[in-house]
Amino acid sequence: MVNNGSGDKAGKRWRVVGAPRARAVWAEPIANEQLRRLSASNGEALWKIAGARPGFVLDQRVLGRTLAAGWYEWRGRLEAEEGRIVLPSVRLHYAVHSALSDVEVMLPEPDEAGRFGTLLLFLEDVESLEFVPGTSPAVFRVRDVSLCRVSRLAALRMLLGGAFGEGQPWRVRRLLTWIRAVRQRGLKRATDDLYADYRKRNWPLGISEYEAWVRKYDTIDQAALEALNRRAQALDDRGPLISVLLIVRGASELRLRRCLDGVLGQVWEKWDLRVAGCTPRLAPVLDEYAARDPRIRVGHGGSGVEGCNAALAAANGEFVLLLQDDCELRPHALLRMAEAVAADQELAVVYSDEDRIGDDDKRFDPGFKPDWNPDLLRSEDFMGRVVAIRTTWLREVGGFRAGFEGSEGYDLVLRCSERAASKNIRHIPKILYHVRASREDPAAGTGATLRASAELSAVARHLERMGDAATVEAFGHAPGLRRVRWKLPTPAPRVGLIIPTRDRVGLLRACVESILTKTTYPDFELVVVDNRSSDRAALDYLRELAAREHVRVLRYDAPFNYAAINNWAVRQCNGMLLGLVNNDIEVISPDWLEEMAGFALRPDTGAVGAMLYYPDDTIQHAGMLLGIHGVAGHAYAGKPRGYRGYMARALVAQNLSVVTGACLLVRREVFEAVGGLDERFPVEFNDVDFCLRLLERGYRNVWTPFAELYHHESATRVIDGAPARQARFNEAALMLERWAAVLRDDPAYNPNLSLQSLDAGLAFPPRRDSGRHRGIGYDGG
Repeated sequence: MVNNGSGDKAGKRWRVVGAPRARAVWAEPIANEQLRRLSASNGEALWKIAGARPGFVLDQRVLGRTLAAGWYEWRGRLEAEEGRIVLPSVRLHYAVHSALSDVEVMLPEPDEAGRFGTLLLFLEDVESLEFVPGTSPAVFRVRDVSLCRVSRLAALRMLLGGAFGEGQPWRVRRLLTWIRAVRQRGLKRATDDLYADYRKRNWPLGISEYEAWVRKYDTIDQAALEALNRRAQALDDRGPLISVLLIVRGASELRLRRCLDGVLGQVWEKWDLRVAGCTPRLAPVLDEYAARDPRIRVGHGGSGVEGCNAALAAANGEFVLLLQDDCELRPHALLRMAEAVAADQELAVVYSDEDRIGDDDKRFDPGFKPDWNPDLLRSEDFMGRVVAIRTTWLREVGGFRAGFEGSEGYDLVLRCSERAASKNIRHIPKILYHVRASREDPAAGTGATLRASAELSAVARHLERMGDAATVEAFGHAPGLRRVRWKLPTPAPRVGLIIPTRDRVGLLRACVESILTKTTYPDFELVVVDNRSSDRAALDYLRELAAREHVRVLRYDAPFNYAAINNWAVRQCNGMLLGLVNNDIEVISPDWLEEMAGFALRPDTGAVGAMLYYPDDTIQHAGMLLGIHGVAGHAYAGKPRGYRGYMARALVAQNLSVVTGACLLVRREVFEAVGGLDERFPVEFNDVDFCLRLLERGYRNVWTPFAELYHHESATRVIDGAPARQARFNEAALMLERWAAVLRDDPAYNPNLSLQSLDAGLAFPPRRDSGRHRGIGYDGG
């Protein structure tokens, strides 16, 4: 299938150049079963899209080898004979042992001559490449396809080049912006941002990223619906009866009908529906639907607590699904919940992802949620308006209570969570319902404000019941966001802040002086660990520090090993709380230590991380996401201070799997329980490994945006030599060996969100859809 002969304009073979200036080979791709070859009068190959997942594949069967990591230019011609080419793409499959997930890159729309082209980045060796000619029925021909490796300099020129119609000034501005980013954040991060910008500039015109994602992975066609029906039949008597409790607040007749139609359209048929609330205007609609299906029972009582509790009392199901009248269930919603319950009889609460749908029936604003995250739930109602709760639990916690109108479900979930273990609460990472909303809803502001007030009250009551020494308050960014302040005991426990250092006296001085002069925490000690400083000014400052109150200077005379230095220093200090602090940290908020200590003192908390900014007031660390670039990356790095983040998560405290060791607080007993930092990670990933071992022990790690500090990270970076690069490679390999499964599926993130983005972009394709399957499209539910 491969030769080094002449080209093939008829499109049977593609030109592949595996290295810059290397000799081209010609390979004939393999068409999958979703493509049908047609004969043409001139002998050219015509192809018909015959299914939802068409693709031409280049892999080791064709090439005899993998495609090496690096930059590639992908070009060709795609000409439609019938129909239209819609959303062509290239899908990269990394090797099975890689921690990287599959990536599908959307191609720009072909021009009038059918030409397309883009720049691709292979982060590691690619096992196979799949060219997807489109998502809509079409007959087409493909010609002049080439995949050519290009140098880094050539790739940079392409990345800096303008989109069609842009003039030279745009290219110059882009170059200057990139140069500034290199100086501030390093070459890699600046180039990553430039590539992300390039992809946006080359996105297909006339369709949003989410619309493309829906068409690719989340559209239920007839074949998918039939597959869902077969799954429902297979589940049969093993699945639960689910009582849908519909709370009617006065939606329009059209929205109420769509809500009810969503229930009637469920492929899982073991349900009944109980209605709480009614108005004279909507009573005829409800009576009409009740007459159509005996499973629907309408109580014409109020929509307040009495009506909701009456509907709950009448529910016959093992689970009750709380449903608002502005929400529309998708056909597989109850099936997915029934399957989860049938597989795990200990489940008590089940929730899913969601999106919004306008009056024009276009979907937008997806809410891809994390797995169970109690600190995030206190900060915002991330679980949403459609939640299934075990009926016995609902009744045991007292059902609905007054004072939480509009947020009854949120109050119920908080009360149920007080008696639940993590294993009792399940997140289904699928969009199982739409929230019906206009893009500009004039009533949204008032309604959101009322809900925010009810939610604030619900959290305050929740904290009282838990007996926690904490208070909750709203803050001004947006309705519905809250800050919980965890009170410290009196006296506050001592904190030992460990600061490893070597030379770089300017950084150390800024760090130490900011802590000593700005920190309001009443009892802390700085333990400055000098690792072989030789600069005279640094040595003078260290001697000066040794005489200062609240400061101790220790000498660590061994080769640099961040983990070993901190482990040794922990044994030299006596604080109940331990703080790991880089020598390039500078305090912003005086109460940073009170904020972090409040979380760290809770018995279920492991490590606590802070919000760190670059000196230019852009975000350096807002928690870490597992799987980014294979191991972990910093969320929202480079975004401006005050950035909202995905689902407002850059603004609120929450549980995250990993926080950076550049500024980390932990109880001594917890640090010692897991054996401290692993000294096999002397430079990189010791903090990631430490946090994952805490999770493994059942602790929850926390990140808070209310402890703010600067991190002069770029100032401490030096040009890596070969030994340093090899050491980091070895540490990454050890991380993958130890934590590969966790790195691919961060419980604080979502498999529908990208591991190629620090800003929660959409995953093309979703990771749990892709696995090691080679199909593209909806996975049947």
